[in-house]
Amino acid sequence: MSADKLYFAHPTAVIDEGCVIGEGTKIWHFSHIMPNCQIGKNCNLGQNVVVSPQVILGNNVKVQNNVSIYTGVICEEDVFLGPSMVFTNVINPRSAVIRRDQYQKTLVKKGATIGANATIVCGHNIGEYAFVGAGAVITKEIPAYALIVGNPGKQIGWMSAYGHRLTFDKKGLAICPESGEQYLLKNDKVQKIYT
Repeated sequence: MSADKLYFAHPTAVIDEGCVIGEGTKIWHFSHIMPNCQIGKNCNLGQNVVVSPQVILGNNVKVQNNVSIYTGVICEEDVFLGPSMVFTNVINPRSAVIRRDQYQKTLVKKGATIGANATIVCGHNIGEYAFVGAGAVITKEIPAYALIVGNPGKQIGWMSAYGHRLTFDKKGLAICPESGEQYLLKNDKVQKIYT
């Protein structure tokens, strides 16, 4: 980290003009940060990561090796993107047809995890603290705290903000075994109970 910038970039990383990169962020080998993207504080971008123009990453986003984050993607704070997971931004790509004006948005909300080799088909948002398992293919909206696996992705349960599977009692209550935080399942939605 040099005195003129408050983030670290490996010498092999390419950072284009017009990027805003937060304090404490680390950008590793062979990564490319393209123009006019915003990267928050204390992010970590692994080897061979591409961040396309106008992408927004919130604070404390962890991007593992070999991830491309395409224009149209916004990740809120504390998002985890697993190794080689894939975003898309055009629903019907063709090499000979230019569709830059048809990029679809994908919002990954606070605290969500997307596992290794998962694919997020554009235009489908990922809810807060949702957990997308390795290799899953997401083709629809994902609710907060949902646990999704498979191709196509199917919900098989719920996860706590600490990443533990939740088991609900008959009253719809569950407790995270690590944090002790309580959750309520009501009308097929989970919310954390604040006391």
